[in-house]
Amino acid sequence: MSETTVEHGTLSIHSENIFPIIKKWLYTERDIFLRELVSNAVDAITKLRQLAVSEGLDLSGADGRIDLTVEAEGRLLRISDNGLGMTADEVRRYINQIAFSSAEEFLAKYKDGGEGGQLIGHFGLGFYSAFMVAERVELESLSYRPGTEPVHWSCDGSTSFDMTPGSRTTRGTEVLLHLTEEAADFSTKPAVREVLERHCGFLPIPIFLDGEQVNETRPLWTRAASDVSEEDYTSFYAKTFGGDEALFWIHLNVDYPFRLKGILFFPKIKHHLDPTGGQIKLFCNQVFVSDNCKELIPEFLLLLRGVIDTPDLPLNVSRSALQREPVVAKISAHIIKKIADRLGELHSGEKERYEGYWADIHPFIKYGMMRDERFYEKAKDVVIFRTSGGGYTTLDDYLKRNEGKHKNKIYYASDEHGQAGYLELFRKQGLEALLVDDLIDPHFLQFLEYKNSLLHFARVDSDLCDELVEASSGSRILDPKDQKNSEEKVRDLFRKVLELPELTVELKTLKSDEVAAVLLIPEYSRRLHEMSRLLTKEVAPAKEDHTLVLNGASGLVKSLLRLADHGASDAKVQLVCRHLYDLALMAHRQLDQERLQAFLRRSEQLLEQLAQKSLIIS
Repeated sequence: MSETTVEHGTLSIHSENIFPIIKKWLYTERDIFLRELVSNAVDAITKLRQLAVSEGLDLSGADGRIDLTVEAEGRLLRISDNGLGMTADEVRRYINQIAFSSAEEFLAKYKDGGEGGQLIGHFGLGFYSAFMVAERVELESLSYRPGTEPVHWSCDGSTSFDMTPGSRTTRGTEVLLHLTEEAADFSTKPAVREVLERHCGFLPIPIFLDGEQVNETRPLWTRAASDVSEEDYTSFYAKTFGGDEALFWIHLNVDYPFRLKGILFFPKIKHHLDPTGGQIKLFCNQVFVSDNCKELIPEFLLLLRGVIDTPDLPLNVSRSALQREPVVAKISAHIIKKIADRLGELHSGEKERYEGYWADIHPFIKYGMMRDERFYEKAKDVVIFRTSGGGYTTLDDYLKRNEGKHKNKIYYASDEHGQAGYLELFRKQGLEALLVDDLIDPHFLQFLEYKNSLLHFARVDSDLCDELVEASSGSRILDPKDQKNSEEKVRDLFRKVLELPELTVELKTLKSDEVAAVLLIPEYSRRLHEMSRLLTKEVAPAKEDHTLVLNGASGLVKSLLRLADHGASDAKVQLVCRHLYDLALMAHRQLDQERLQAFLRRSEQLLEQLAQKSLIIS
């Protein structure tokens, strides 16, 4: 090609509408043009390095690099590399034919597939993505081959192009974009930098914007775990995700049967069971693909943060099609295994550290076990529970310690403060209960019962185990006056005073005299009640299928038994009965407004009577 020769040509007789399609269909994804052009530059440099080895080329003093410059006044953006470069024949082949055909194929899939907006990566549009933002594109290139001449190519967005001899004097390619008015922001440094850091921030070739490097060529996940310090991990996490520091992390590195590198971080979970709080970035050969890929990552892992880099995924397919890819199932299974293995290592080798993490990681573990059978099988032995005796325990250890007291029955408290009276009864008799007070715990306990039909979880206020009650409990001696025993008397008394004819009342002598009365609601009944309350979002009144247990060892109950002969009409009897019942009820839930006001009035009456009695005595 002589210096005065100008070659005019047509790209394709079948492609009259390709440029309007590029601008229209991909407008909302327009920043991918920069990723495509920079990726081309990376490929050119990488291939040159490979040829240097195979052909013995001398590339000393010419390290690969990509330079971008912006000119806001002229709405210009330049992308230049020192890679392979191209001859005029190669421009005809790769720009006019192959690149254009690839763009046509990509757009056909994007436009006619019905799921264009759901494509995973939008890779493959390549060089012609430049026309998403440019009204004219120029290309200047000089091949690495000795004796070749530079070539200049230009196109104004129609199907015609011009080729002339170029003026480039160094090996490589420069793409010059004359930006449209709508895309003028890409001629400013901040806008270009933001896109580069997002899509190209970890590419293996140095990228410079107006002379300043904007990428990291060896991100942490490409290195061996042994070469990365704790400070490196924490610094990367802070820079990439911000917010709270990571608790711990898992470094992934697989070469067979698929290729996978990455790092998964366990953050402090502020909003339990909120997958939107996590973020796992997907990369392909260090090129950013997506902020989250739910089709690749098991749902429960979306609570985590991290990066996954795999070149084995077909990225220009719909998200629904990706789920059917065999490699996706393999990658998912491997990630689950690595997470479970890491949890097992912490549980067995760093017990105190693991227990310190538990408050932050347990929702993720429990949720994962309920959502994924594979994860359940691998993680079930590392689940720990806080206990009323202090410290943590596994379920197996709890069952072994209490086998002689309540076999296969696990007592728990869902409100350590509200159920403090019941827990105190347990502590005094050397019994322990699990403390489970998270939103996920009721569902998790039922899940564990489903997985092991021999287990039964019972809240501390659902019944009184034998260890809490004296062997000879209650009074069966009949009063000759009415042929009723003490239990029958207080039962009738409370039913009349409270106007609850179906209320079950029991008189038992507990081993502690500090609690006057407890209210017991059967576990199954309470679970149904709570589910109903959750669905209706209402605070329902107390159910009538509960049991009021009066402690015969309590001084207050003993006094009440002596007052019982006065009958239900006695004011003092009514006051004590109602107050005692409300005290027991308050351990379960908040009193409604009407009951609370009545409770406060009775409290004032009791204090007043106590003060008057003190004055009489003094």
